[in-house]
Amino acid sequence: MTIPDEVTVVTETAEPYLNPKQLVDYRSEREACLSWLLALGKKPGKGQGYAVGTVKPRAYRMDQFYRWVWEQEGGYTANISHEHADAWMTHLAKADYSSTHKTNCQKSVKMLFKWRKHERGDGKWDPDITFSETTGSNPKDYLTREERTAIRNAALEYGSLPSYSNVTPAERDRWKRYLAQRLEKQKSAITPADWEKANSWKVPSLVWTSLDAGLRPVEVQRATPEWVDTANSVLRIPEQDSAKSRDNWIVSIRDRTATFLDHWCSQRENYEKYEDTDALWLTREANPYSSTALRYVLHQLCDIAEIETDNRQMSWYAIRHSVGTYMTREEDLAAAQAQLRHKSPETTMKYDQTPAEDRQDALDRMG
Repeated sequence: MTIPDEVTVVTETAEPYLNPKQLVDYRSEREACLSWLLALGKKPGKGQGYAVGTVKPRAYRMDQFYRWVWEQEGGYTANISHEHADAWMTHLAKADYSSTHKTNCQKSVKMLFKWRKHERGDGKWDPDITFSETTGSNPKDYLTREERTAIRNAALEYGSLPSYSNVTPAERDRWKRYLAQRLEKQKSAITPADWEKANSWKVPSLVWTSLDAGLRPVEVQRATPEWVDTANSVLRIPEQDSAKSRDNWIVSIRDRTATFLDHWCSQRENYEKYEDTDALWLTREANPYSSTALRYVLHQLCDIAEIETDNRQMSWYAIRHSVGTYMTREEDLAAAQAQLRHKSPETTMKYDQTPAEDRQDALDRMG
């Protein structure tokens, strides 16, 4: 069976371990394994293989297992054993990885030995240590799909007022009283311009961009209009602004998010507090957004969306973690690595590069 291009046979991470002859041997080994898994691996007796979406991430974890063995053995070998596998499980058990990651690594090694049992005559591997994946979504860690959609919608309501010309005099008076308190002005001094400012695109652009790009609080602080490429629906984050990294990043955003950013960048030019700063977003007090300020915004959005926050760690990172969780499920680990700007491939188990266009499609499906 031909191996699809999206399934990486030899990773870039593995190549430095191998001389030219070893590279040929390892590629042959991997091609044999991955072809069998795709064609027959799920139910060999019925000729049913695993789906490409299943093999892709597990192929990378198998590769990680090989690399770990090479480091322990002091060099390349394709003759991995049950002892190697048990030793790696012990290593994972002691390492600071999530239970989900440990479980997925174990599933990948089981898949590898399933192939070796059927094609190489090896015995079945029964691990000495077993991992159980945490069931269900942990609300302390990330927003669910439904909550992501609710937060998007809440951002469109946040602080918004009805149209100035579409309210009765009594309603306008009530809204002016509200604006006077919000803007700390006399009610008589409230103008249609203040009304328009209250309906700015700042919060929708900030929230929708973070829901797409998984922005860290420090990245919200560092963001500038120069990051924004609305024509291509991406953020271009230069290395000097990139958190925990020394690379430039191109991060996908939805077309609708790009539209919001376009509106906000136009509005932003009319606000006096932005005249002497490159900050893309500032608080009402003209300060860069801190983790505390962002947490406040998120809790306000949760109130609008009627999302319970009691007994939940509802920080801005809940948004970022939801991006990583669902990008991995919708696309793959490589997409999550690129979208979240992880420097180390081990952080998200990167195994190939995913085009920005594919990640934009995934964002649309994620909601």
